Amino acid sequence: MATDFVKNNEKYAKDQHKPNLPIPPSKKLLIVTCMDARIDTFASLGLEQGECHVVRNAGGCAQDAIRNIVISQRLLGTREIAVFHHTGCGMLTFTTDQLKDILRKDADDAAKAEVDKIGSFLEFKDLEESVKEDVKFLKNHPLVLKETKVSGWIFRVEDGKVVQVA
Repeated sequence: MATDFVKNNEKYAKDQHKPNLPIPPSKKLLIVTCMDARIDTFASLGLEQGECHVVRNAGGCAQDAIRNIVISQRLLGTREIAVFHHTGCGMLTFTTDQLKDILRKDADDAAKAEVDKIGSFLEFKDLEESVKEDVKFLKNHPLVLKETKVSGWIFRVEDGKVVQVA
């Protein structure tokens, strides 16, 4: 919990912090993955601090990450993007209309107006297809560098293994 941040940070600052790492990621890699708390991106892929950028959002959605990708590529030199979605993702469990109905239920007029501005929560129904669509989106996006290597993966929460699907 937040009340433990300072105490836990003392140990990190003393034993683990690496203040001299360069800003650009050494592997020139950016990973787009889900915010799901069960996924430890660095440990599960054998990566170390300073090697890659990790952009996390609900579902590991490339559309939601495009601002970060542009900054990472144009200012910090990344040239490879790996998209990771995962089994058991919450983005498979609802539709935009269902979530909008939940939000509107107890909302005041200002909140309802904000809900109406949302086009989509970018949920998906097919896990493998969602990865392929994100890879296609990135390969065709005019702001993603054309020479970028883009791959798509599924992290299997049930056994911790990854499978390339695009």
